[in-house]
Amino acid sequence: MSKIDRIKEEIGWLKVVFVLFVTIDVSFVAWLAQNYDNTPKILVIFGFIGVIALTVMVVWANRATLQRFKALEEE
Repeated sequence: MSKIDRIKEEIGWLKVVFVLFVTIDVSFVAWLAQNYDNTPKILVIFGFIGVIALTVMVVWANRATLQRFKALEEE
């Protein structure tokens, strides 16, 4: 497999990972918005930690994809 094909496959995989992280992140935010008052505070705290962690993963996946695009442009 050539380097260009490998980079394209990595970009395809990172797109799936990005969409997965965004979907879960949005679901966490929606759950927090709906259940903020009715949920024990410890679960709300863990929910916020989860949102922060997932947002960091979204940013990571986005940056990794952009790096692959730059590598593809250099080829």
